[in-house]
Amino acid sequence: MRLKLILGSTLVAAALGFTVSSTVFGHGDVTPQAVDVEGLDALPEEYEAQNPYRLKGGEQYELAQTIGASGYNQNCARCHGLEAISGGIAPDLRMMEDGELGDEWYLERVRKGYSQNGAYKMPPFEDLLSQEAMWAIRSYIENQPKTF
Repeated sequence: MRLKLILGSTLVAAALGFTVSSTVFGHGDVTPQAVDVEGLDALPEEYEAQNPYRLKGGEQYELAQTIGASGYNQNCARCHGLEAISGGIAPDLRMMEDGELGDEWYLERVRKGYSQNGAYKMPPFEDLLSQEAMWAIRSYIENQPKTF
C-alpha cells in the first residue's frame, strides 16, 4: 500500500512537471522583464518631471497605456495586483495622486525602490526599465478605474 502511495505521488508530481531538483517559485519567476516600447516617442536621457505621454495625449498616450498594461503585468502585478487592484501585499496604485504630484512620487519609487530596515520592499527599477517603459506603466495605472 505504501509503495502504491509513493509511486502514485511520484506520477502525479511528474505529470505536473515537478522533479526532485526543480525550483519552485512562490510567486513565479520574479526576475524583472524588459518592456518593448516600440512606437513610443523616445525621451531624453534626463528624466521627465511629468508623464510626457499624458501631456502629449492622442495616439502616443493610447499606445503608452497599451504598452504599460503589458509592462505592468510583467513587473508590477505580482505585488500590486491585477489591474492595479491591490490584494493588500503592496499599496493600491490607483490611490496615487493624479498629475504632477503623483508623477513625482511614482517616478522616485520606481527608479529608487523602497526599503525598510535594510530590506527592499520594492526593488529599484532604474537600471532595468527605460524611462519610456516607466512612463508607459504610469499611463496604464492612472487610467485604471478608481472604484472601491
